[in-house]
Amino acid sequence: MRSLLRTSGALDSGLLRDVALVCLASGVVGISFGAISVAGGLPVWVPVVMSLVVYAGSAQFSAVGILLAGGGPFAAAATGLLLNTRTAAFSLAVADVLGRGPWPVRLLGAHLVTDETVAFALAQPTPARRRAAFWFSGLGLYAAWNLCVLGGALAGGAIGDTGTFGLDAAFPAVLLALVLPALRKDSGVRRAALAGAVVALAVTPVVPAGVPVLLALAGLLVVGRTA
Repeated sequence: MRSLLRTSGALDSGLLRDVALVCLASGVVGISFGAISVAGGLPVWVPVVMSLVVYAGSAQFSAVGILLAGGGPFAAAATGLLLNTRTAAFSLAVADVLGRGPWPVRLLGAHLVTDETVAFALAQPTPARRRAAFWFSGLGLYAAWNLCVLGGALAGGAIGDTGTFGLDAAFPAVLLALVLPALRKDSGVRRAALAGAVVALAVTPVVPAGVPVLLALAGLLVVGRTA
């Protein structure tokens, strides 16, 4: 806990603003997830507990979609696990951020590894700022997501689908803004990102939602060949 408190010295107004914007975008999607789940017939506790324990937006949407379509819990869990395998690569990227502290802290850090927290951490220039960005964005996003899922679930079908208003584009747009500094700095990262984007776009019409993101990791092969 002492190490977490020390990270506060690396925060600045720009980082706090970026974290707040991502939390806002996450909250919008969380409200939609909670509302859609309950409006589809699931009890309120299902999206709430899933968000606390699983905490993976795309996997949660896919699992709920399978459940609402009549699929069993094992099929829903298997789909969520498949979509979340990409976080294994993310964990390697931020292993130095989690460090070798007490196992409860490392376990909490592993639970907070998402696309957004990794993007925040890797965009920072120093180890101290990477730790600050990871922990504060991770804790902030976890709180925002779960509170908004609860709010959406309690509201039921009154909220509707955020895609109707185009709000589903807010989250990808914010994430793209976070990774732009890394793309500007490193030509290898740009080549890998371009190759991954091509793969993802090519397979989108023929594979389930969420899988294109996983297959986009093939872009890392470009870096391996040019290193």
